[in-house]
Amino acid sequence: MSVVDRYWGLRDWFPVPRRNGRVHVIRWIVLEANRLAVTGALLTVMFSALMLIGWVWPFEMQRVLTETPAVQTILSSLLSGIILLVSIVVSINSTVLSHDITSVETQGNRIQGVMQFRQDIGRLTESGESPTDPTSFLNLMASVIHDRAVALDEVATGSDEELTGDITEYVDQVIETVEPLADHVDSASRTEFGILWLGLEADYGTFMDRSRTLRSSHGNELPETFGEQLDELVQAFRLFATGKEYFKTLYYTREVSQLSRTLLVVSLPSILVTASAILAINAELLPNAWVFGLPPLMSFVATVFTVALAPFLVLTAYMLRLTTVAQRTAGAGPFSL
Repeated sequence: MSVVDRYWGLRDWFPVPRRNGRVHVIRWIVLEANRLAVTGALLTVMFSALMLIGWVWPFEMQRVLTETPAVQTILSSLLSGIILLVSIVVSINSTVLSHDITSVETQGNRIQGVMQFRQDIGRLTESGESPTDPTSFLNLMASVIHDRAVALDEVATGSDEELTGDITEYVDQVIETVEPLADHVDSASRTEFGILWLGLEADYGTFMDRSRTLRSSHGNELPETFGEQLDELVQAFRLFATGKEYFKTLYYTREVSQLSRTLLVVSLPSILVTASAILAINAELLPNAWVFGLPPLMSFVATVFTVALAPFLVLTAYMLRLTTVAQRTAGAGPFSL
């Protein structure tokens, strides 16, 4: 792996500056970052905030822990919430995965659909290339759409000035959309989502609508070969649209599965630490050792609360990206929101 690849690979864990030198922290948090990195950042912020509150607003922690049931009540509620949260997320994961548990006939139809889609993709190129990974698919579709858009512009050359201007504007918009897609595939995050998001961001609906508008507005003025070239370009958009919608399905399935797995791994130690803390407070077996100059009881409470909230922070990290993807792709297709 080259130095450049290693540099771009850091984007999963740190907000690495882009080629223009700008750092999009919000975009990195909600989309590009590895969810474990976001969870770690949230845990750090939570622990630091609790320690800061204890430093800014000092109070007798010994009395709070031994003479009032407030902390025990909160930890008991969090313990119940963790168990309930895990049950709900695992149930949601089971619902998502149930889509793959079907009859032989349904599985056969899926395989036929996949084979037909690959054949259609293979017809786009002279070599019959049919990519099976998102990176190759995006590279191929960007190249095919670009070439067919250029061919469409060449066919319209020499026609009516107004018609040529409309077609040139349409072709320029198409090229402006697909060229960054081809350029950014190689420099995208090396994780699967970095590639999937490039495909999800590309908007194809407006170009398909525009093609119909061109045909209906200039039907009598169009060259004979223009209709064929336009049909080929629209066919490329349709195949790209199919792949894009499958990208979204693939992403949701993978993300929910990873959420369930991560939540199960994090929840067990969280439950053990929270339950042990409740028993320790009830028996008044509290730590007395100072760690890095920090008050022992303050560090104890901040650590316990941070660990107890870890499953909820994991859910937050994943839901930030799930909801962002759902929102930004809701307008894809024939209608725009």
